[in-house]
Amino acid sequence: MVICRSKSEIAKIRRACDVVSGVLAEVRRAVNPGRTTRELDRVAEEYIISKGAFPAFKGYRGYPASICTSVNQQVVHGIPSDYALQAGDILGIDAGAVLDGYYGDAAITVPVGDIDGELINLLQITRAALMKGIDQARPGRRVFDISHAVQQHVESNGYSVVRDFVGHGIGTHLHEDPQVPNYGEPGKGKRLVEGMVLAIEPMVNTKGFEVKTLSDNWTVITADGGYSAHFEHSVAILSDGPAILTEWD
Repeated sequence: MVICRSKSEIAKIRRACDVVSGVLAEVRRAVNPGRTTRELDRVAEEYIISKGAFPAFKGYRGYPASICTSVNQQVVHGIPSDYALQAGDILGIDAGAVLDGYYGDAAITVPVGDIDGELINLLQITRAALMKGIDQARPGRRVFDISHAVQQHVESNGYSVVRDFVGHGIGTHLHEDPQVPNYGEPGKGKRLVEGMVLAIEPMVNTKGFEVKTLSDNWTVITADGGYSAHFEHSVAILSDGPAILTEWD
């Protein structure tokens, strides 16, 4: 069931999203060669708790950490570990927070030191695809208008969109209806209406779209060894168009 939120509820979701924006900025500043992803998780958890919130991911379906840290060929849900980041890596950082019963969720992918030109392009294309999808999040349009905008931009630039994982509604639960795929035919899916809040999140691979999950039952990697990037915003659909609730630069 799709829930449309009141202005006061969207304000509460925005407060949770402000925490998420802050933690992404904090973790991004801590990303350096030699830093372990477990250390980044500790930075994130301390920040979220300092804001009176709780890490939305920790304990969710048994997930053991406060953020997801996905490196290079890892697509999403990478578990923080003793892996020390290396110059030339790319790192996906996915964070969620719950504050006063409302959730925020966002992700960025960042370079570790200097990265090669193809990876710079991957990050730019994925981020641009997110913004093109968000631009479709307007009353009267449909979910797959978002999906198609993402897919068209990604594939026209020679990359592929992951199909096994999707965006979602968000509010008083981390994952709510509707699902928001990153591929599909325009004009299809649920009609978008004012008050819906969506987490839109392209996952883009340099090679094929196929993925597989490792034996930890969380970490998703590309099936063919290609690199992957992930960007996400929580977005409210308002009468005059989309409002991004998670601001990151």
